[in-house]
Amino acid sequence: MFRRLVRLPERPRESFFLLGPRHTGKSTLLKQVYPQARHIDLARTEEFVRYGERPALLREELEEGTGEPVVVIDEIQKVPPLYDEVQWLVENRGRVFAMSGSSSRALRQGAPAMPTGRVARFDLFGLTSAEIGRPFDLVRMLNNGYLPRHYLADAPARPLRAYIQSFIKEEVMVPGLARSLPAFSAFLSRAAISDTELVNYATIARECGVSAPTARDYYQILLDTRLGRFLPAFTKRPKRRVIGAPKFYFADVGIVNALARRGAMTPGSELFGKAFENWVFHELTAASHYRERYLDLSYWRLASGIEVDFVIGDLRCAVEAKAVARVTSDHLKGLRQLCVDQPSVRRRVVASLEPSPRSTEDGIEILPWRVFLDRLWSGELWGE
Repeated sequence: MFRRLVRLPERPRESFFLLGPRHTGKSTLLKQVYPQARHIDLARTEEFVRYGERPALLREELEEGTGEPVVVIDEIQKVPPLYDEVQWLVENRGRVFAMSGSSSRALRQGAPAMPTGRVARFDLFGLTSAEIGRPFDLVRMLNNGYLPRHYLADAPARPLRAYIQSFIKEEVMVPGLARSLPAFSAFLSRAAISDTELVNYATIARECGVSAPTARDYYQILLDTRLGRFLPAFTKRPKRRVIGAPKFYFADVGIVNALARRGAMTPGSELFGKAFENWVFHELTAASHYRERYLDLSYWRLASGIEVDFVIGDLRCAVEAKAVARVTSDHLKGLRQLCVDQPSVRRRVVASLEPSPRSTEDGIEILPWRVFLDRLWSGELWGE
């Protein structure tokens, strides 16, 4: 239904991992791109049991097989011993594998010996505006989230709750990553409330009744399961004291809405503004990866509290996300102060709800969100 933009090789010569949060559509995409491949889905109980009991079955079956050009293994992290079989088949038989997974931790632990340089990695994010196409419903996206099943749902609250419960059970409880599930559940809710904000481990730990190191471990779980990302501070060549702590963004705003119990959001509300910022970060991140630019993203903040939401690369572009129908001078303080501190910034942009694009006297571009998207996905935003 959706044309995903991650650039998987049509005829891969080398094995690769396709990584992304649960339910982003990794399995569906691999079936679409490689319809003739042999598919092994370890999320299915019978497949999990078969290969879990005898990982060597993979080698035996492929040795007797018809030589499919690609072998797809979904959720390979569920059976770590398969990595040894895959490695042997890659090195000794030249087989090519497309492996999907939602846990970087499991990959690191299970496949430490996979041959460096011979296993590429691709990221699949939740749906983007460019993949959905026109008409694109921003209000729906910010309320439902980016995961395909939830975005399409008329009433996303129930599937979102089920997703969170499944995540806690399969990604946290079964691997035994958290000693106290009530504490981890409290952490999830508190982290969602502070989505898009600076991370303060001591505060989070105190509110959840755990230690600061445990709070760090909890954030690492979200990173490892691709459910969130840190946004580092831009601290190069500062003229004034800047903040160095990172911000944290969940990978799906629908999950944030469910955990923080936001309810339905409409343009003009404070919560809609926070969701809009999360979405802009999502679009920036996905566009950078899918267009294979892999530009660093960061934020900039003075000790006084004046900040800029996003800095692209080494000051290629600075972006403010403002979900307002009229951008005022107060909304531009950060971009103007950034120019004082970092005169080399090439471009300053505000993604907004304004109806038409305009520019201020000092060169700040105020763009309707649709225009912002067009310039982002064309590559024009960062100067391709």
